[in-house]
Amino acid sequence: MRAVSSKVTRALNVGSYLKCADNTGARTLKIVSVFGYKGRRRRLQKAGIADMIKVSVVEGDPKIKKQVVNAVIIRQRKEYRRRNGTRVKFEDNAAVIVNEFGEPRGTEIKGPVAKEVVERFSSIGKIATIVV
Repeated sequence: MRAVSSKVTRALNVGSYLKCADNTGARTLKIVSVFGYKGRRRRLQKAGIADMIKVSVVEGDPKIKKQVVNAVIIRQRKEYRRRNGTRVKFEDNAAVIVNEFGEPRGTEIKGPVAKEVVERFSSIGKIATIVV
């Protein structure tokens, strides 16, 4: 996993619900934990754009429902700042289900993907239709 070039505001707590933006069969995801989060004792873990998280599938096909899988956040509603001074925000919170190496399980992604995600996970950028 590479570093991200912008200052991402971590806006999604453990327990937040996300939309699944790929074609794996899942529709709604719930954040269980955040990989690589270093925080204070008793503080809830937070995640932002391009963070790898562990999620539980809340809604979707019966085959994938109730499973705990890895995912990468590709969109968030809370705005964050890029190095050139622009601020970026999306209309929903969304994630893509990946394997343990960060490669996506699905074959297509619905909607835009943040540029920071493509910097860190290039395999997600290969199947993305729009990179913002």
